[in-house]
Amino acid sequence: MSRPTLRQLFYACLILGLVAISGASMAQTESATSLREAREAAETRDQQRLMGFLDDQQALESALEQARAEHEEAQQQHEALEIQQAEQTDQASELNERQAEQGEALTALLSNLARHSSEIRNALGDESLLSLEEGSLPPRLDEVEVLERHQLEEVVDRLAALTARTGRAEHLSLPVADANGEVATRELVRLGDFAAFTENELLERGENDGNLVVLPRTPDAIGGLLADYYQGESHVFAVDPTQGSVLEALAQQPSLWERFQQGGYVGYVVVALGILGLIIGLGQYLYLVLVSLRVNRQRQSLSQLKPNNPLGRVLLRFEGMDKHQTPEALEARLDEAVLAELPKLERSQPMVKLLAAIAPLLGLLGTVTGMIVTFQAITVFGTGDPQLMAGGISQALVTTVLGLITAVPLLFVQTALSGRSRYLTHVIEGQASATLADHLESHTPAVN
Repeated sequence: MSRPTLRQLFYACLILGLVAISGASMAQTESATSLREAREAAETRDQQRLMGFLDDQQALESALEQARAEHEEAQQQHEALEIQQAEQTDQASELNERQAEQGEALTALLSNLARHSSEIRNALGDESLLSLEEGSLPPRLDEVEVLERHQLEEVVDRLAALTARTGRAEHLSLPVADANGEVATRELVRLGDFAAFTENELLERGENDGNLVVLPRTPDAIGGLLADYYQGESHVFAVDPTQGSVLEALAQQPSLWERFQQGGYVGYVVVALGILGLIIGLGQYLYLVLVSLRVNRQRQSLSQLKPNNPLGRVLLRFEGMDKHQTPEALEARLDEAVLAELPKLERSQPMVKLLAAIAPLLGLLGTVTGMIVTFQAITVFGTGDPQLMAGGISQALVTTVLGLITAVPLLFVQTALSGRSRYLTHVIEGQASATLADHLESHTPAVN
């Protein structure tokens, strides 16, 4: 094959260039056609929209008027807001000035509020009857760095609730510990911060857990008021203004039998001697009363002498005497007869007097022994616990009281016996002297 010539290569390149130019020309023609069609479509749409706007000119005018009205209203609101903003700015400036002036006072007030809140909690904590319920005490504010509004409101609300409870009688259901330490939920009544009680028992705050506990003994004077007040039958109740101190003291006050037992063996002896003395004295006094009645009857009938009374026996003995004796001898015999009746009349008086004298001495003995026990307790345990000394002091005081109580009635009995026997003695001696005088007058010759 022969190599292509230069002329053939030129013709080939010319042909390829023409083909390329023809393709580009066709592409440009197609692009121009597309642009023309798009422009014509846009013009058609714009023309349609313009025609629509022209057709709806009335609606446009209404919308324009509404927009103008809204604009004017908005303008008025804007002016009012600007005026209000200016007023608020002035108020804020005034408040800032007042806050700057009162800043220190407000800080001091909040500090005092926090301090008082803690003091109230400490004062009412485990002793007050008002803090039995959970969440009744105001919160502590002394540990809060920044006080919030809700904290202040909580303090005020709880303080108001506590204040209201101080003058209110409430029925509650709370745990109560009995004398054996068993805790059970019981119905009770709380009178402010003064007293709490069930139907028949007084209550107090416990020392350990803060719960209510039953008093060891409810005073007899208050026991009747508890049931009536609890059942609503009475509105009268004994209120202790010392918040339970007086009621507790009354509850701890021993009964008569318990006080008697505190005297110990010395007290038993004193009381036994007192009873013995009273029995002897009363028996002798009854005997003297009976003798007085018989002597009075004998004085009214001296013509009929009876040996059942001292006066009758003395007069009968006088009648049996030898009347020819000298007056001195008759008087001596008559005195002898009177003296013979005195032991019966004065019987038991020395014993009663002795018992009246012994009783205080025995009480003093009990006092000394009780003080010895007290000093021994002080020597061993010191003076830190008064309960260790209470037994000895109680014995010392109780025995003294028992001795005095025993001696006083015995002295009265002895005085009554002495007075009654002295009266009878004077009656017998007087009547015997009168009888002797009548006899001597009847046997003495008359002087001319």
